[in-house]
Amino acid sequence: MSPGQRLSSERGFSLLELLVSTAIMMVVTGAIFAMVNPSQGTAKAQPEVSDIQQRMRVGSDTLFKELMMAGAGPYFGARTGSLLNFFAPVMPRRLSFEAADDTRTAFSDRITLSYIPNSYSQTTIEQAMPPNSVEMKVTYPPNCQVPKTLCGFEIGMTVIIFDNTGHWDTFTLTQVQDDAAHLQHRGQQLNYTYVAGSTVTVAVSYTYFRDATTNQLMRYDGYQTTVPIVDNVVDLKFEYFGDPAPPTKPDPGIGGGANCLYDAMHNLVGLPTLTADEGSLAILPLDQLKDGPWCGGGDNEFDADLLRVRKIRVTLRMQAADAAMRGTNPLLFLNPGRAKQSMAMIPDYVVRFDITPRNMNLVR
Repeated sequence: MSPGQRLSSERGFSLLELLVSTAIMMVVTGAIFAMVNPSQGTAKAQPEVSDIQQRMRVGSDTLFKELMMAGAGPYFGARTGSLLNFFAPVMPRRLSFEAADDTRTAFSDRITLSYIPNSYSQTTIEQAMPPNSVEMKVTYPPNCQVPKTLCGFEIGMTVIIFDNTGHWDTFTLTQVQDDAAHLQHRGQQLNYTYVAGSTVTVAVSYTYFRDATTNQLMRYDGYQTTVPIVDNVVDLKFEYFGDPAPPTKPDPGIGGGANCLYDAMHNLVGLPTLTADEGSLAILPLDQLKDGPWCGGGDNEFDADLLRVRKIRVTLRMQAADAAMRGTNPLLFLNPGRAKQSMAMIPDYVVRFDITPRNMNLVR
């Protein structure tokens, strides 16, 4: 083999061949990264999806359980059964010691509910309670089966007092005197003069609402404590459905005077019959829940149509906490984010469910 032949056989790739091979390699590598990158976005999104689902479970379970209990009344004494026989245990506004909503308003993003928990602390007052009273004399509960001061009434408890006229008040106990069977409460005035025999019992009274500043579902105890239930709630809505037949309670009885349903001669003046447009129930728009006639009085005044409520529809919407996982489509995101790739976007989660509180359907 000649020297020229040896040099020709040992020759490497030309520059053109190197450029072509490099270009092919870059195309293949780019294709691989294009396939891997969406997978990375999906991997980052999955923990956030799980977080949204968990927050949705907490929020919906909390509202479901509380609303299911709404209206549960006493089971000892002369006034037993659903609270709906005495006043409206569900109201579309904030009831509170401070910063309460006006009594003649109704809102779709907040709800106040009341019910009597499982407790022996249920009795009556022995002496009339004028509005400026801060101390009440009560009948020692004959059904008491717990060895506690005044049958379980304790400082800090929420207590409710009501009668057959539609009036009711809640307050917080500040002192319990067992020997005198006295209860003292915080200093705000009551809304009504309650006569001897009016019911007084431990109660649960909460307002649930969405804080638009922090995007949190909140629970307020009506006095001094507000706690967040779940974060990144971007929408909360309550809708109401009721019995088309007009309510007949609260009934003050013959000689008990007039209220929102009866005149002074105990004739039922009440409400009209509605059209059933949601199965056997009637839709109760917010305007109908703030136009009267008015029951109760003072800060706890309420529209008589709230006595019809039998079902509440709840809509709860949550967003991804990280703005990098929210896009800009207003149909999918109430609060737009900065996500660019669809694989990394997590649309808002929306859950809608109906609740028919068992204690508010016992009167049907």
